[in-house]
Amino acid sequence: MVRNKTVLLAFRVVLGALFVYAGVVKVLEPLDFAQNIRNYALVGQSLSFIAAIVLPWLEILAGAFLVAGVWKRGAALVISGLLVFFIALTVVTMIRGLDVDCGCFGAVDRKAGLGVILEDLAMLTLGLCLLLPPLKRHGSRAN
Repeated sequence: MVRNKTVLLAFRVVLGALFVYAGVVKVLEPLDFAQNIRNYALVGQSLSFIAAIVLPWLEILAGAFLVAGVWKRGAALVISGLLVFFIALTVVTMIRGLDVDCGCFGAVDRKAGLGVILEDLAMLTLGLCLLLPPLKRHGSRAN
């Protein structure tokens, strides 16, 4: 895993800012986001509205905590968990043959597909670098 503090700081800021941005654009258009959720055909209208209210705030808070360096591992865990869910959801959507907008960044037209999965995997890599402790060196002697 990455050990350089400057690189880890950059990972934190980039990943956190992406999640803050993604959450804010969804908060500004909750009905559009609820429709994006509904298009996945996994939950009903009531649950899609609840998710459209809760999920963006979870993204904003986790992202803001990550950027601010507050509860870094907890925020990285939440973001990594969300990314695993988003990847699984996109894979299932592709298998089902649905052609839906991913809803990732609000009104930006991005179809749920391989490109979204690769982007989410890249973000998940950043999240795991922040979440997992650096590997210990074996065989080094303390002086």
